[in-house]
Amino acid sequence: MSTTATATRLLDPARWEDRIWTGEWVPAAGGTHECHSPSTGQPLTTIGFASPDQVDIAAEGAAAAQRDWAGRTYEERAAVLRRAGDLWLAHIDEVTQWLRAESGSAADKARFEVRTAAQECYEAAALASMPYGEVLRSTQPRLSLSRRLPVGVVAVIAPFNAPVVLSIRAVAPALALGNAVLLKPDSRTVVSGGVTLAAIFKEAGLPPGVLQVLPGPGATTGERLITTPRTRVIAFTGSTSAGRRVGELAAHHLKRAHLELGGNNALIVLDDADLDRAPGVGATGSFTHQGQICMATGRHLVHESVADEYVARLTELAEALVVGDPAGEDPVQLGPVIDGGQRDGIHAIVTDSVREGAALCTGGSYERLFYRPTVLDHVTRDHRAFREEIFGPVAPVIRFTTLDEAVELARDSAYGLSLGVLTRDVMRGLQLADRIPSGNVHINDQTVNDEAPVPFGGVGDSGTGSRHGGHLANIEAFTETQWTTLRGELPRYPF
Repeated sequence: MSTTATATRLLDPARWEDRIWTGEWVPAAGGTHECHSPSTGQPLTTIGFASPDQVDIAAEGAAAAQRDWAGRTYEERAAVLRRAGDLWLAHIDEVTQWLRAESGSAADKARFEVRTAAQECYEAAALASMPYGEVLRSTQPRLSLSRRLPVGVVAVIAPFNAPVVLSIRAVAPALALGNAVLLKPDSRTVVSGGVTLAAIFKEAGLPPGVLQVLPGPGATTGERLITTPRTRVIAFTGSTSAGRRVGELAAHHLKRAHLELGGNNALIVLDDADLDRAPGVGATGSFTHQGQICMATGRHLVHESVADEYVARLTELAEALVVGDPAGEDPVQLGPVIDGGQRDGIHAIVTDSVREGAALCTGGSYERLFYRPTVLDHVTRDHRAFREEIFGPVAPVIRFTTLDEAVELARDSAYGLSLGVLTRDVMRGLQLADRIPSGNVHINDQTVNDEAPVPFGGVGDSGTGSRHGGHLANIEAFTETQWTTLRGELPRYPF
């Protein structure tokens, strides 16, 4: 991949090709992998894979480095995080270009990721100085208190779809709280989701070994990150099926696993919704980043009295969206899906649903990895487009008559990540949302919403609850509680 050479260039493929980051770039013992642009199919770079033995060595090195890092003052740790935040912004153009080329991100989505990464670092810097315990009452003459201490080594396993954000949101708070981190980015987005973090934190002054980046093929490296003795907490973002395996393996090894998994999120459009804006809200929820977002709007539940107009306008918006190479010269709104397997899975759900009786209003076709924004109407519970997480640019519309029916439809899913309700009566919308289990609720907005200071997570098959974001959630996720008592003199015991 070509980038404009400047004196402040952060990412140089010559540094990392065929290597992994352990505090320095070292030869990869697990083989190499050629990364390709999903837009053009052309090679971008070659990255190294860590072998299982290298994971064990990295974990030992991280544990040794963590002891010194945890012993630093909170001001020192906060300063590193603040510098990292500044560096994300200083190199936003360079990192954005990699996101566009490597992950198929449109320019606006890519820049949003980098700006969010900076904010995550700033929030983590503030986390370093938060109170880390409380004084407890005791029936005995002693000082009794609880302290939150670093867990030690945290393993972070991140996916391809938002590779910067879904790495940094766990890496930054874990580091701020005095932990070391072993990061496994998705093998398709190693530069965006791994190399950039290594480069940013090296430049920010993080001591060697405190953050290590260990890509690997399939599940092998991820499983070793869980089973290697030094890791104590696993922060995983990915599919529900993979998350179950992570949770099972972590439980067997008596480790905490924070799981942020899939979603099949509902956007409920009530009969009083603003139809000049509601279709744009729904299109954003379903089509942003080609629908490859766990929070994407997977089901549009629309009141029958406004459904015809909503579908017509949604279809018009979908047909007007520009699909193409985000790294090219022309501005585009949707890029490619990540690979052929993802594309074929999307297309199978669309074609099966149409065969089952759904109406194809627009889309349902693709060229290479570019899938056209698709609107399906008259979708029912029996259709795959209702039942499954599509993870593609597809907007299934399900019509309802009563509020009770809308609640029943929204609840008819194993997932519970994000929910949107569009209505002019916000209290009515909130009362409706109160009847639907969901980790996140947005009245008069679409389902794709996330901010650095906010606890984020889902219920049911969407994961183990709010584990990322917000000071309390991050402290809970990346520290252990220690009870400590202090006496002025030794007590007298009866023996």
